[in-house]
Amino acid sequence: MEIKLFITILFSTIFINNYVLSQTLGICPFLGVSKKTDSAAGMGFAVIFVMTLASVITYFIYKYILIPFSITYLRTIAFILVIASIVQLVEMAINKLSPSLYRALGIFLPLITTNCAVLGVAVLNVDSGFITKEFGLLMTIVQGFGAGVGFLLALMLMSGIRERLETADIPFNLRGMPISFIIAGLLSLAFLGFAGMSF
Repeated sequence: MEIKLFITILFSTIFINNYVLSQTLGICPFLGVSKKTDSAAGMGFAVIFVMTLASVITYFIYKYILIPFSITYLRTIAFILVIASIVQLVEMAINKLSPSLYRALGIFLPLITTNCAVLGVAVLNVDSGFITKEFGLLMTIVQGFGAGVGFLLALMLMSGIRERLETADIPFNLRGMPISFIIAGLLSLAFLGFAGMSF
């Protein structure tokens, strides 16, 4: 029963409730980093790591600090501080291990801190009642990881299409951001097809 629940959460966060294409969170890096597949993959894996780790840490902070001391109204500030700390760690690691990827991601890497998709996962974990459920921590980890994979999937789809469009004959008025918005809208419509699925 637990396995089915975890698969449902994972499938839901990747396809049905994709944070970028269904809930329109995290659009800034989605449009900004999706010009090249390499930088999109790097950003996607960084977001998976940040979302998963942030989900775990915010779970413990909410359950063992905010709830016992009756200061749950500070959750947004606490969650943002946790996310900012993790992003700093990721930024230093990428700069050290792959300076070329660090330069390719540019300003969008530190922007993970203010990426509403990352904060949205942490808040949704709390609002979904995962804190009080039997497998709360595992559900939180699965949802954070699934949301990150969904983000990576959206980035890779978008970057693949945009790279193909580099050689396409696109009308002048649609080049650049206009065609990107059209692609994003079509991808969102495609992902709406998963909305009727149930387990």
